[in-house]
Amino acid sequence: MNSCKVIDEVVNKGLCIGCGLCVSACGNNNLKMALNEHGFLEPQQVSGHCEGCKGACLSVCPFNSKPNNDISTETKLANIFINESKNHNTSIGKYINTYAGFSNEHRVNSSSGGIATYTLIELLARKEIEYVISVKETITTDSHYAYSISSTRDELLAGAKTRYYPVTLAGVFEKIKELDGKFGIVGVPCFIKSVRLAQKADPILETKIRFLVGIICGGVKSTFFTEYLASKAGVDVAEYRKPEFRLKDETSTASDYSFGCLDKDNNQKTIKMRMVGDMWGTGLFKSNACDFCDDVTVELADISLGDAWIEPYRSEGLGTNVIITRSILADDIIKKGIENNALTIDNLPISSLIESQRGGFNHRHNGLGFRIKKRRSEGLAVPPKRFEKDELSFLLKLIHLMRMKVRKKSLEIWKKTKSAEQFDKRMKPYLFLLSTLTKINHYYKWYSEPGAIKASLIRKKSKIFK
Repeated sequence: MNSCKVIDEVVNKGLCIGCGLCVSACGNNNLKMALNEHGFLEPQQVSGHCEGCKGACLSVCPFNSKPNNDISTETKLANIFINESKNHNTSIGKYINTYAGFSNEHRVNSSSGGIATYTLIELLARKEIEYVISVKETITTDSHYAYSISSTRDELLAGAKTRYYPVTLAGVFEKIKELDGKFGIVGVPCFIKSVRLAQKADPILETKIRFLVGIICGGVKSTFFTEYLASKAGVDVAEYRKPEFRLKDETSTASDYSFGCLDKDNNQKTIKMRMVGDMWGTGLFKSNACDFCDDVTVELADISLGDAWIEPYRSEGLGTNVIITRSILADDIIKKGIENNALTIDNLPISSLIESQRGGFNHRHNGLGFRIKKRRSEGLAVPPKRFEKDELSFLLKLIHLMRMKVRKKSLEIWKKTKSAEQFDKRMKPYLFLLSTLTKINHYYKWYSEPGAIKASLIRKKSKIFK
């Protein structure tokens, strides 16, 4: 069997993120996307022969371990595509301005501050684009959400919320060449990188894709994540429908949101995410590829958006976006929105923006070198990365090892149990050890940090030692 290069070099080595751009790039029509045994989308060969493609599938893969040098990192790709930004920061990449705020109209019906929805509607109204490719609910029986194309405001509003569910650009991406007009695309860092790689490979795509909205991501989740939450809410995993991941409570804080879904009798069942536990810092149900991503703030998008997990914004239940503009058009949309009172916006210092995503930077920058070193010790290749120094303490190395263990075990155990009660019981020892190590690390920082930082820790001590 003549295997496909992207399957040999990426999928079989545990680095596929499911973006699906390889399917679109394949000149032999020999790839299709399908869920694997652990609930992640990945390409599969249609036939046993793959000849004459010269690795086109691999050239658009964001986790290709041997890319051409000129496109090997986000920094090098940014020098090609993000050339209107005059400012640069090692942590967040190129930028024009940084803000925090929300859309006065779209905030309530969006996962965070509604800036993504506002921006895309403005792009359509200005006729900068004719189509938007974003994730929306699907009526098919094999998936709850999928990338779809919108061309009107109403169609766009149907996809205003965040979906922590595997989706792929395969299929919809081919429509870009078929339809007459320019496109905007919404995606997480790895998906945005794959779009830029596709633009680099195909001048038609570079011309037709006008604007990219980047969503700061805590990690791509398996379908198992949604099944688990449905089970925790009291719904049979084989019968749940219409999952919603960010049901807001405007009387509480931004992080105090709920998961909800419908049962077989169309009754909505919900559960507060704080009752579920930490689903992000632990790595539960996360893709292995996410452990080898160093792009925290979607450095290749025209505008990057995330949650403002800092005060005073964290206390506002309706949610607030952190905003990084990287193109003149993106910055103009924000500034015009401020002028016409459509947006409530603060200028945000870089230091505050970085602090709002502190967990992401700690994991993807500070801890990356250790994970790379470990992977290479196992004889496995890693894509070129910009943060390869391994400077973690012994204790932090243990924490990262446990996160990797928890990620892997969560997929193995859920595959066997499909029951939140049984899953929680079997995962308890692993999560307990991770939690204990994390608390010891906080305790160590408590006594070793300089006075200024210790003062900040004092304000948080009730939460740290809870």
